[in-house]
Amino acid sequence: MGRPNAGKSTLTNALVGTKVAITSSKPQTTRHAIRGIVHRTDAQLVIVDTPGLHRPRTLLGERLNDLVHETWSEVDVIGFCVPADQKIGPGDRHIAAELAKVARRTPVIGVVTKTDVVSRPRVAQQLVAMQELMDFTEIVPVSAVDRFQMDVLSDLLVRQVPEGPQLYPDGEITDEPEESLISELIRESALEGVRDELPHSLAVAIDEMAPREGYDNLVDIYASLYVERSSQKAIVIGRSGERLKEVGETARRHIQALLGSKIYLDLQVKVAKEWQRDPKQLRKLGF
Repeated sequence: MGRPNAGKSTLTNALVGTKVAITSSKPQTTRHAIRGIVHRTDAQLVIVDTPGLHRPRTLLGERLNDLVHETWSEVDVIGFCVPADQKIGPGDRHIAAELAKVARRTPVIGVVTKTDVVSRPRVAQQLVAMQELMDFTEIVPVSAVDRFQMDVLSDLLVRQVPEGPQLYPDGEITDEPEESLISELIRESALEGVRDELPHSLAVAIDEMAPREGYDNLVDIYASLYVERSSQKAIVIGRSGERLKEVGETARRHIQALLGSKIYLDLQVKVAKEWQRDPKQLRKLGF
């Protein structure tokens, strides 16, 4: 866990060894607690990637923060991610104060992420700053991109989890439903290249998904991209529909890799005014 854009989802994917959580340069990309399963010869780790803890401005933001706090009560160890390329700020200190309340019963490991984008002296400075932030069980610098110290982090996590039965079958990498993964892949494709105002206003719902009758290897998927204003709809669609076409092509590639079959993808862009603040619409969109 950590504040938005701390590298949590990229780190989750690196630990699992494949993509289970969508990533974006935009903060607050993650909106669900995504479970990624790490299979080792000596252990099985279930990594829970949570939304970034932040000061909420909408009902959606409040619900995402609630989800983070609920997750804390269910796990055996917490990894608090702080990026190496940003100074520790009020958001990190707020999280540290919250974590101090649970650290007596749940070990907290400090994880300095994104070490590949800064110098070694800067990493050293951040490690010292982390020591001053709170009393961690361990502190480890990592890079998900370079896979620097991924094994070390995995070992540290394994040491903190209790012995027990294997929870997931070999080869299973997540317990996310296929439809949920597909809607996230579409949202990830739509997030890239849009203006900064759009990310929080974008949601995706799968309206229909089924194998096409009479075809062995073709799945039809109908999905809706929801935004809050007509001006945002125009951004997603782009001039002459070019932007939406790019989104569809990118998403289609990722979904075909996920399903292992060809797909027909139909995308519609719809306006749901103020959906982030509307309990009824939040429920409809799965929040």
